[in-house]
Amino acid sequence: MTDKTVSHNGLHAKENCAESVCSRQDIQLNCCLQNTESFLDSKVQQDGNYSYMLNGETEPVSTEEGQAGSGQLSRKSKYIVIEEEMHAVADDTVPETSGNLLEAENADGHSILPLVDSPNQSCSPPEPFKTEKENGIVPDLQAEKKSSDTSRDADKPSNSPVPNGSACLHEPVDEVVKAEISLATADQLWTSARDQAVKLRMSEEGPGSEAPMTICQMFQETKMKYGSQPALASKKDGVWVTLTYDEYYQKCRAAAKSFLKLGLERYHGVGILGFNSPEWFIADIGCIMAGGLAAGIYTTNSPEACQYVAHNCDANILVVENHKQLVKILKVKDQLPHLKAIIQYKDELEEKMPNLYTWEEFLKIGEDMADGVLDSIIQSQRANECCTLIYTSGTTGNPKGVMLSHDNITWTANAAGTMTQLKMGDEAVVSYLPLSHVAAQVNDMWICMRFAGTTYFAEPDALKGSLVNTLREVRPTSFLGVPRVWEKMQESMKNVGAKASVMKQRVAAWAKAIGLQASYNAMNRNPAVPWGYMLANNLVFKKVRSALGLDRCKACYTGAAPITKDTLEYFMSLSIPLYELYGMSESTGPHSISWEGAYRIMSCGKVITGSKTKLDKKDNEGNGEICFWGRHVFMGYLNMPDKTTEAIDQDGWLHSGDLGKHIDEFLFITGRIKELIITAGGENIPPVPIEDAVKEQVSIISNAMLVGDKRKFLSMLLTLKCNVNDGGEPTDELAPGAVDFCQQRGITVTRISEIIAKKEQTIYQAIQEGIERVNASATSNAQKIQKWAILERDFSISGGELGPTMKLKRPVVHKMYEEIINKFYED
Repeated sequence: MTDKTVSHNGLHAKENCAESVCSRQDIQLNCCLQNTESFLDSKVQQDGNYSYMLNGETEPVSTEEGQAGSGQLSRKSKYIVIEEEMHAVADDTVPETSGNLLEAENADGHSILPLVDSPNQSCSPPEPFKTEKENGIVPDLQAEKKSSDTSRDADKPSNSPVPNGSACLHEPVDEVVKAEISLATADQLWTSARDQAVKLRMSEEGPGSEAPMTICQMFQETKMKYGSQPALASKKDGVWVTLTYDEYYQKCRAAAKSFLKLGLERYHGVGILGFNSPEWFIADIGCIMAGGLAAGIYTTNSPEACQYVAHNCDANILVVENHKQLVKILKVKDQLPHLKAIIQYKDELEEKMPNLYTWEEFLKIGEDMADGVLDSIIQSQRANECCTLIYTSGTTGNPKGVMLSHDNITWTANAAGTMTQLKMGDEAVVSYLPLSHVAAQVNDMWICMRFAGTTYFAEPDALKGSLVNTLREVRPTSFLGVPRVWEKMQESMKNVGAKASVMKQRVAAWAKAIGLQASYNAMNRNPAVPWGYMLANNLVFKKVRSALGLDRCKACYTGAAPITKDTLEYFMSLSIPLYELYGMSESTGPHSISWEGAYRIMSCGKVITGSKTKLDKKDNEGNGEICFWGRHVFMGYLNMPDKTTEAIDQDGWLHSGDLGKHIDEFLFITGRIKELIITAGGENIPPVPIEDAVKEQVSIISNAMLVGDKRKFLSMLLTLKCNVNDGGEPTDELAPGAVDFCQQRGITVTRISEIIAKKEQTIYQAIQEGIERVNASATSNAQKIQKWAILERDFSISGGELGPTMKLKRPVVHKMYEEIINKFYED
């Protein structure tokens, strides 16, 4: 047996391995203080002046000539790791480490890279490393290895607002090197208690076996290599203001100290209620550094909904954006027994009151706290402990607090970014979707941090029209949009195209036909390029991408809700393929990913590398409930043990509630179990495909919701496309595309109320004909739409019909329009 000293993000530990297992000669360890490598970049030297351990005693081994670090290394922890299995080994002859690291020490007594790079290092030793059963690691169950070999690159134009930075860029390294990591003791894969750790679903080798890290370790890793790289950028008085990773990190430490001074207790919540901003990020990470649980709250929440979240996580502190959000909290603060302080991060306070602080005041509160106090808290954190709460949107009841561990976040960020081949220090994203939602938080905050990207914050009115302006300025390298965002872009471009000259319309139609064929060829790995593509690209596609601010974008993603084939093909025709993602809050965001190297239209791509998918209780067509396994699977629902065991089965698989099937390893979502309509005749009908088909056939329709559960036939609620006001609320005015739809049929109307009041026969007939075309393709009579009604107002977030990511809240709609639905079924 020999020992290997492994360096992972400052975690220096020895692995006790059989030489036959650890015979790689290409792995090196630099024992110099200056050169410590990341958990992906770590190297190991098998031969050299390292000590080895036998029966708990260290024996020095002479250094080979020319090797760095001539001092003797000695084992400093009581526990060691074996490649295939972890064993506790008594070592009473070796002193314990001081600090959170299993460190190696050179002959001069200098420790190699402490965990926290602060002036004062004062910390207690970590918990001993346990046996495999105790230490929170569960080997993967016959994990399948999957990898992608497609690389992408995009030149960064010189006039881009994204700073080039001076740091050397490194590609992600595929090699996985295990390190000894101190994890908290855990008995099972799930918990509903905030202060309990869980076992990790680690693979035995390859993807999924990477060394666990805490959020702070990941942050320090990036800061150490890319400290001068811009991390966050926001507009102030019309000018972009940036924070480097060094500045970002220090502000997070300052926030953490202030949270502690204000009385933040371990595993208690910090609720954050506001639009995306640097302060949002800093409050979130500062909370985690201080040992709290960061909990985003949707800005659209009512005071009562805010109170539910804050009370559920025992929030000690609430961080609000402005007076509008502050008012919500003031209405319910007396119902929050754990609340100690409120911080407002934008605008001046309209009224001074006790325990209410501006952002500037807040950051100064902890200035006199010793670094060592914070350092000891950071160093006591373990990768398999909870650090973040994501609250579900509550479409079927009260929101559930999804508990995510450090490892959930750090592993998922690395796995997703590596799978999609992100470049270190070269990525730029625009943050505009709600950070309370897992998709935005993982994409904007955590993946960006892991790959040293720059996050640009959009204006608060992004979804009301200003987003495209931000995109044109930033020109991001990737862009994530929910289906409704892509649909709005599609509608807007169609409206502009309808006003173009006949000649321009013909050119656009010709180009789009070529673009669609080219996109399908690329998707099917067909190298053939349609004749005329280069001309179409120069005349149309480049101009469209530039107008949208997507000319530098290597990947455009869609997720969080179903998207129609019509919208996907529309963007394919413009040579802008949309890569669909699939996942949920409970899987720390992505579970399957489409990317340039692997996508199929209407598919959600392939499972994230290092994870697994199981289809439970498959039918004859191969459809089954989609179940997840991997290190992205959440810890459990806070304070909800029953709900947790409903979601995670006894073998540790997360049940999604979605139905799907595999075709050539690509995952296709075919329905949602809870959304299935079961007719009185007992037929199971997934509503989304039928709803999408109606919207595709009748372009004036904005939203459609199928009803008919336990009824004799299916009916449908319809809304028409309309303009929205400055507050983002739907109006009675028809959208330009809807007006054109009517004019093409000889009807001149501008308002929804006019169509409904007059029951415009031509418009009603056009809708009926579209529904009949959908019915013609139905697989059975039970799947045909028999009745329908047009609602007076479109669905919206403010109206309550849509969730924060514009996903349809079916129970809410059903209750709101119960009277209309009942009329469908009156004899």
